[in-house]
Amino acid sequence: MTGIDCGSTPPISADGDDPTTARGRELSWEGCVNARELGGLGRVRPGAVVRMEEPNRLSAAGWAAAWAYGVRTVVDLRNADEYGQDSAPRPAGMTTVRVPLEPVGTPFYDHWEKIDNLASPLYYPAMLAEQSERVIAAVRAISTAAPGCVLFHCSGGKDRTGLLALVLLTLAEATPAEIVADYLLSYERMRQRYAELGHPDQLVAVTECLATRNTTIEESLSSTVAALTMPDYLLENGLTAAEVSDLRARLIT
Repeated sequence: MTGIDCGSTPPISADGDDPTTARGRELSWEGCVNARELGGLGRVRPGAVVRMEEPNRLSAAGWAAAWAYGVRTVVDLRNADEYGQDSAPRPAGMTTVRVPLEPVGTPFYDHWEKIDNLASPLYYPAMLAEQSERVIAAVRAISTAAPGCVLFHCSGGKDRTGLLALVLLTLAEATPAEIVADYLLSYERMRQRYAELGHPDQLVAVTECLATRNTTIEESLSSTVAALTMPDYLLENGLTAAEVSDLRARLIT
């Protein structure tokens, strides 16, 4: 989803615990503002997976930089009505795999749209429990991708992308603090883009929305990570042992 508006409250920091590390993971590809490496978090190796906002604004130079970085597969978590038009052609050897993560048109979606517009980490536990087949499909797209770096994204690169990043990072033994800090980075990176769409400051809005539920972004994410047992969650919900092994090999070795 694009945004959430639950009022105004003083924002919390989006810089994370180690901004120097965050800057070291940032990828400055022309046309994007929210692309970064997951390598260096937990046991994730550099060059394995990259997260970002939708790549529609990438220029030819931006796509060339992604190709030079090693990206060979793009996993698109958006729904069909969000695809839009790319500003420049994607490299011919780059494969795009579409795995819609939001269950639009379902009672689950209707329920959570009223609560947080599926634009905060509040819905993550329910998504993992009740829509596990969609989560597993997204994980499988990364596990079975061709050799090379995998780039995954939704629209803003914050919530659907954040959920998949949380799953991957938990498997790769990242700490809750690392996962929280990485999630928070998207608020600052995407602030101007959301403003262009007429949305209020998302960090302020999400903070206020979670406060009405007596929680915070940090608490919500940390409790989700604490309850996510790996690799049991993946195996119990349909990923095969071979696919888990391939995923580990992609992320960690």
